[in-house]
Amino acid sequence: MSEWRNWAGDQHCRPSAVKLPSTVGEVSALVAAVADGGGTIKAVGAGHSFTDIALTRGVQLRLDGISGLLNVDREAKLVTIAGGTRLYEIPALLAPYGLAMENLGDIDQQSISGAISTGTHGTGLKFGGIATQVRALLLVTGTGEVKRCSATENPEVFAVARVGLGALGIIVEVTLACVDAFMLHAVERPEPLAAVVESLAERNAAHDHFEFYWFPHTQTALTKTNTRYGPGGLPRGVKPLSLASHLVDDTLLSNTLFSALCNISATAPSVIPKINTMAAKLTGNREFGDASHKVFATQRTVRFREMEYAVPLTHIPTVLAELDTMITRRGLQISFPVEVRSAAADDIALSTASQRDTGYIAIHQHVKTSPLEYFRAAEEIFQAHAGRPHWGKWHFLQSKDFSELYPDLEKFCSVRDVLDPKRVFRNAYLDRVLL
Repeated sequence: MSEWRNWAGDQHCRPSAVKLPSTVGEVSALVAAVADGGGTIKAVGAGHSFTDIALTRGVQLRLDGISGLLNVDREAKLVTIAGGTRLYEIPALLAPYGLAMENLGDIDQQSISGAISTGTHGTGLKFGGIATQVRALLLVTGTGEVKRCSATENPEVFAVARVGLGALGIIVEVTLACVDAFMLHAVERPEPLAAVVESLAERNAAHDHFEFYWFPHTQTALTKTNTRYGPGGLPRGVKPLSLASHLVDDTLLSNTLFSALCNISATAPSVIPKINTMAAKLTGNREFGDASHKVFATQRTVRFREMEYAVPLTHIPTVLAELDTMITRRGLQISFPVEVRSAAADDIALSTASQRDTGYIAIHQHVKTSPLEYFRAAEEIFQAHAGRPHWGKWHFLQSKDFSELYPDLEKFCSVRDVLDPKRVFRNAYLDRVLL
């Protein structure tokens, strides 16, 4: 059997078999057969997780054949989508109905089932992660049973399954609460880091979507502010990016040039501070407007590894200061920017924003640079601030570490005992992080 690798290329496995079902019934039969035989099975999406959460030595299930729009209730703004549907496919499916997803992250290559299972999110203190948009799920459990769950149907399952880590079942259908299609007015500016951090609380409260990037070894933040408008309602003079601007900003500068600079810095780390200073000057200074999904998502062709932690929102300034001090003290040369976002509190058991307004701090390293020293040192800082790691991004925590971070972890594991009694969905990652 051929080897499977994730998007970053650093997580890999050799499944015993690969199956590509095209119906829910086929998924159910496959899981039941594996359970009867004492084996394991793991569904995989686009491979955009940086951890080993999708790896298996058992049967690998690819949901590409279970994709597309299944049902629309335009009046209620509810849409049901097959679990293998990629996020980038959804806008075109919703467009005929004048609908859109409420919020998205900056990468849209993931499958909808994978995105919600790992807690994928965007930014904006008025909005939760993608899992908060879910109103119902259709799961194939560890016995092959097909179980629907929502706030009124199997609510004890729904309470934990929206961020289920692939441990509770295979998500074959997702019902999302959508909103009327909308436009975003994007303003991207370089600003002094100190001023951005000092005004962060006010910006998060005042703007629909705010985030910023900080290049280590500089004192510059690249800010991104997105304001929501109805269709055709953008401010006068605000237009989509021209083809030329898109090619220069997003293709040449953000991907092609940045990739070349990362390759240079991998062999000559001493040039990184100068490169970061140059990058902060060349990028992040533009204003435009477009359909929401075209502004939220950006193309990423530079391969990297990522760690992201969710901390209490008010801790962001302190955490950033401690990261800066740690990088300087250790003499690390960090080429990739630190990304800072936010999300509203939610009530999902293993959501990184569960029960608290949350700030997200993501750090990265180019695939040709070892991330270990940087990531381990940063994780110590994040842990000191009650940080919760993104389930699909690098971390070194184990089950004992999560008991204090997630009060409902035991409840989650109790539901798992019922839905997957033979542990057909287990793998090394789940063995490490769950009780």
